[in-house]
Amino acid sequence: MDPHENPTAKILVVDDSAMDRKVAGGFVTEAGFEAFYAESGQDALDHVERDAPDIVLTDLRMPGMDGLQLVTEMRASHPDVPVILMTAHGSEETAVAALRAGAANYVPKTELWRDLAQAIQVVHDAMLAARGRAQVRDLLQEQSLHYVVGCERGTTRALVGHLQEALRQGHLCEETDLIRVGTALTEALANARDHGNLELDSTLRAPGDGSYSRLRLERMAQAPYCERRVHVHALLTATEATFTVRDEGRGFDVTQLPDPRDPANLLKPSGRGIVLIRTFMDEVTFNEQGNEIRMVMRPDPDSD
Repeated sequence: MDPHENPTAKILVVDDSAMDRKVAGGFVTEAGFEAFYAESGQDALDHVERDAPDIVLTDLRMPGMDGLQLVTEMRASHPDVPVILMTAHGSEETAVAALRAGAANYVPKTELWRDLAQAIQVVHDAMLAARGRAQVRDLLQEQSLHYVVGCERGTTRALVGHLQEALRQGHLCEETDLIRVGTALTEALANARDHGNLELDSTLRAPGDGSYSRLRLERMAQAPYCERRVHVHALLTATEATFTVRDEGRGFDVTQLPDPRDPANLLKPSGRGIVLIRTFMDEVTFNEQGNEIRMVMRPDPDSD
């Protein structure tokens, strides 16, 4: 590690002891970073607002706002500025609480001479990487993902979770809407597998005698049903997410699909998945054969 790799990084040193501030600041400058100082938690928050440090290095035990409270406040108001703790004997429990509250690293005060430079460098490198990811995300115009899914158990949940994370990272979906989108994707994948590839009729669910589940298990191990695959394509842009799910079954008559605007369809044993998909997605279309669904989700323009 080159200690002078980032000489312009600004480190705010927070400690109520003038001597301890001077000692910690000396190690900061020796590591090739710029040090400036605050003597309390509130003073540190004022400096953060005014001077925009890259990293805050704080003592835990301070009168008034202590290090744990400072970490909590920083997490709420300046989550992009990492906090490193300086711990002393007897403050271990507080240090654990501060790490859980959002602190990025810690160094025992007695080991500043040995460990502080590396701790700062590790946190600073991680911070730059995070900023780089955000910059690349803002530059990204299009991301295309393609998956091929069989009948294996657990794949639907894993795939939906992966797609939800892609939406989250692309800022295409609010957290509260991820569940709705995930529900729509889960229903589309289930329809493609059960009704498309396994050719199961939804009316088998009506008796409630388990015949639907039994036939599904049989066909998951029976050719040609078990040999068919579901093809999933996701196209993510800055303005929308498009999901296409295609099965290898014979298709169906799309003109018989239920109308999501009719409340009566919510109570029917068949077509429930399509009702949910059409409700949660902004645009839903099918190919002529009926073995492919295309779903478009657009972020709420007023969500920012």
